[in-house]
Amino acid sequence: MTDTNFSQSSSSIGLNISRVGAEEKLQGKALFANDVVLKNALCLKALRSELPHAVIESIEVQRAINSPGCVAVFTGRDIPGKNRYGLINKDQPLLADTKVRFVGDPVALVAAVSEDAAQTALSKIKVEYKELAAVFDPEEALAPGAPLIHEKGNLLGKRLIKKGVPDLAFQKADIVIERKYQTTFVEHAYLEPDAGAAFVDQSGRITIYASTQNPHYDQVDVAKLLGLPENMVRIIQTATGGGFGSKLDINTQGFLGLAAYLLKRPVKMTYSREEAFLCTSKRHPLKIVYKSAANKDGRLLAIDVKIIGDTGAYASYGLAVVTRSAVHATGPYEVPNVHVESVFAYTNNSIAGAMRGFGVPQMAFAHESQMDLLAEALAVSPLEIRARNILRLGSTTATKQTLTASVGIGACIEAIAPHYEQIKKSIELTKTKNLRGVGLGCMMYGIGNTGVQNPSTAQVELQPDGTITLFSGAADIGQGSSTVLTQIAATELGLDSNKIDLVTADTGMTTSAGATSASRQTYISGNAVLDAVSKLKEMLLTEAATMLRTGRASLTLKNGRIENISNNALFVTLEQVVRKAVTEGIPLKWQGFFDPDTTPLDPDTGEGNPYATFAFAAQLAEIEIDVLTGEVTVTKVVAAHDVGKAINPDCVKGQIYGGVAMGLGFALMEEFAPGKTVSLKDYHVPTFSDMPDVHAIIVEDAEPTGPYGAKGVGEPALIPTAPAILNAIADALGSRIYFLPANLERIMKAIHSGTSKPLKIKLMV
Repeated sequence: MTDTNFSQSSSSIGLNISRVGAEEKLQGKALFANDVVLKNALCLKALRSELPHAVIESIEVQRAINSPGCVAVFTGRDIPGKNRYGLINKDQPLLADTKVRFVGDPVALVAAVSEDAAQTALSKIKVEYKELAAVFDPEEALAPGAPLIHEKGNLLGKRLIKKGVPDLAFQKADIVIERKYQTTFVEHAYLEPDAGAAFVDQSGRITIYASTQNPHYDQVDVAKLLGLPENMVRIIQTATGGGFGSKLDINTQGFLGLAAYLLKRPVKMTYSREEAFLCTSKRHPLKIVYKSAANKDGRLLAIDVKIIGDTGAYASYGLAVVTRSAVHATGPYEVPNVHVESVFAYTNNSIAGAMRGFGVPQMAFAHESQMDLLAEALAVSPLEIRARNILRLGSTTATKQTLTASVGIGACIEAIAPHYEQIKKSIELTKTKNLRGVGLGCMMYGIGNTGVQNPSTAQVELQPDGTITLFSGAADIGQGSSTVLTQIAATELGLDSNKIDLVTADTGMTTSAGATSASRQTYISGNAVLDAVSKLKEMLLTEAATMLRTGRASLTLKNGRIENISNNALFVTLEQVVRKAVTEGIPLKWQGFFDPDTTPLDPDTGEGNPYATFAFAAQLAEIEIDVLTGEVTVTKVVAAHDVGKAINPDCVKGQIYGGVAMGLGFALMEEFAPGKTVSLKDYHVPTFSDMPDVHAIIVEDAEPTGPYGAKGVGEPALIPTAPAILNAIADALGSRIYFLPANLERIMKAIHSGTSKPLKIKLMV
């Protein structure tokens, strides 16, 4: 997609340029959602159910309306459009209209002149409920006679992956290992709670400032809730203090839009930390029964995996996790015979949705534990068994997709191998009072959404003064997409990155770039940007060739002008080209588009090409365990990631460091218990003092369809960390933990109980 006529000296690719927006954040000038000040804005507060499952018989709001400072109280019957929204399934009401399905379901919305007045009004709303039986376990939810959470039943979705003849392979195998793994709900715990503000502009359009990962998705859902055309809703992403998936869901946006539309007054809403814990989405807890077969040489022959997931009261991104967890069940290994069944159920628990990895972190915990168990049984090193089974060029995945390029898992394993051997030797030679261990974790991750259209758009405009403006709907939530997109545009146009003006994530000024999720923005939106600037570049070179009366192939873009490659005294400026283009009616704004080449998965077999490219990684973790207290200290992590091409190496490493921190929490301490975990006082996240020495290694196995060869690293950075830590714990203890997180209690139990025996469960559908 690139033209060779660009100045390498002006290339920003591979440079550690300053992150876009960093200076404003460091100086405290960045405008976060709660910083938005609208004159005379009303404060919004939601009344939320304290029951997990109940019919709403009546809602009495008059006493609240009469309370001092209360302007209005809204219920489900006040919603002018369709009172349902959702990222995939439209199954969630903005305000519960018939019944509540989890503790935290909103039933009324108060608008008042102050937070105190809003809180007082909330206390005066009276809701009469008829309590219903609730179900909190996904297997129980799928059993006959279970309480119905939704009219269509409690089954959210099911995905089958079939390849080869697993039953025959298991019969012929030299070794078969089966274990049950389990993970729990995990809270996103971003620094900035959900917030936003809204007003009605002079044209009657609802304008919403929001902390969001997907402004164009928000626009669609808010418009439907209000019964308005999409162009009558404008979403502007503010600086966003983390998202990790939860800010893909509409949180404050629907409430803000409703109140602003009905009252025609500015409004503002900010969740408390307790409210964010109560009602925002979590990581899906999974139960995984994983059976692996291998021959005596350590070659994988087959897997049989049964997954049951809890999506909570509403679907959110659950259907995406149903499929992605199944597709990634093999990990980065070639397995000739595969059977995977993934089943997710509704329960009356908190909503589970998108969280960094979409089910792959849970699956990596299982498949990497299995690899170590096989290695132990076969007396093969954990490093060697992985090297024998990894995907290579020409390999086929579980969905029978043939990999034709950019398969860097082998290079990742090679990169960490010397570190692994060195730590192993150190552990053998050094005696300490603590137990020490080292473990490996590998992963593959499909970039973008799974087997569906997944497009992005972008525009680039040449201004009259010769400056360049780039427009992208991509929401930068701290991962650095704005920086990377700017570097791509600048390189293609032969400019320094600071010469590009950037407009992002405003539905009034940009077209959709899709959600900031699934590690998709560098690859997909990067390609859309490249497409747009390539069209502009083509026009510039063509017009300059006419003006200079020379061949187009002899020209290059460099430092804001088009010059002759062999004689830089022969040139025209971008401003001169603009003047000529304007007189001739030549467009100065160009649109870019990219949609990865994927195919849907067969509903019966899962066969298909769900992703155009995959990221790969290998990590190792070195740990120490205090046998008296059960405390685990992660002392070192080495993380090798195949990113295709690092557009900005420091941004890549920053993602790896953040991913390791999040993976450490997933492995050792983070556990959200619905109804018990109220705020950060009940929930442990890693702090600076918990962080190990992290050595990040960038592997670049270029992706031919990527912008300058790039793929992505956002979610891959997290995925191998917990598996590596759990394998290191097993290495140190000689016994294994099958339930995350491996907290102090589970560590102490493992110290005293020895190796667990195989477990089997039957999934009911």
